[in-house]
Amino acid sequence: MVPERLVRFPVRTILTVLGTIIAVAVVLEVIMIARHVIVWILISLFLALAMNPAVDFFQHHGIQRRGLASGLTFLLVLAAFAGIGALFVPTVVHQVTELVNKIPDYVHDISQGKGRFGFLETKYHLPERIKDAIHKGGATKVLGLSGTAISITKSVISIVLGTITIAFLTFFMLLEGPNWMERFYGLLPPQSRPRWENVCNQIYRTVGGYVTGNLLISLIAGGSTTIVLIIMGVPFAVALGLLVAILDLIPLAGATVAGIIVVAVALLHSIPAGIVLLIFVIAYQQLENHVLQPLVYGRTVKLSPLVVLISVLIGAALAGILGALAAIPVAGSIQVIARDALAARRTAPDSG
Repeated sequence: MVPERLVRFPVRTILTVLGTIIAVAVVLEVIMIARHVIVWILISLFLALAMNPAVDFFQHHGIQRRGLASGLTFLLVLAAFAGIGALFVPTVVHQVTELVNKIPDYVHDISQGKGRFGFLETKYHLPERIKDAIHKGGATKVLGLSGTAISITKSVISIVLGTITIAFLTFFMLLEGPNWMERFYGLLPPQSRPRWENVCNQIYRTVGGYVTGNLLISLIAGGSTTIVLIIMGVPFAVALGLLVAILDLIPLAGATVAGIIVVAVALLHSIPAGIVLLIFVIAYQQLENHVLQPLVYGRTVKLSPLVVLISVLIGAALAGILGALAAIPVAGSIQVIARDALAARRTAPDSG
């Protein structure tokens, strides 16, 4: 007979485990409730990291006070956005309106089996399937058509509120960021402070370099696409170029989705334009994947392609598009911390 063993857990251990579980559940619940605010904070953090090099430049070239340098940088960025808006927003709004107005014509041609995408009707009967889904209430359930006006109003208010909040958060992060870091360093033991200062500086270079580089790549993608569209006489060139710039911010899949949309619109305009845009999209993606992105990822985050793919997939699964955007700098930051921990472990026996 195997003797029975009685395992007893101290009450303190049980209470500790229960307290930990409750604390984790509370934290997750708070994150779910405040997820929009957390997203605003992350966006503001990335913007502040992208603008901080300009603040440092002004501080090293005549403007010693952090507040003045931050204010000047913020005003210059706002002026740049205002200038870009004054130049492009009317054109974008006009072209987007025309594009929306043309969509019924495209749909009508497809439903009649006409045009370059008429095969969607003749072979796959796609319009009839969409109409059946709408008649069965699918669109009403999915899109909530009964409360469309309320949803649009809420979305507009949320966008305006979010934009204002992000602007203020970004400015205060620029203004008070170094002071907060000094307070954090002050909480550390004196012997470990140099190590963590080095880790934080590496994380700053990683995230700031990635954000700045990714924005630059997106501007190159959108600008070059707009130029090719204008040369080929494709309508809605500025609007499509802006769409490419926005989608190109999304790692891995964004550029491909943007390329498909641009080529489809170009094919609707003319077959030569579609062929030229297809060649351009393929050539540019090769340039971006093998030249531009390695310069950004290699010199800033220093991640392998496999780690980039895994981190983007996990980020997208957790937080959608914003998670995919933040996945690479977060993975780069984790890599910096892991490398520092390994280096500290290797040098520990020698120091002891």
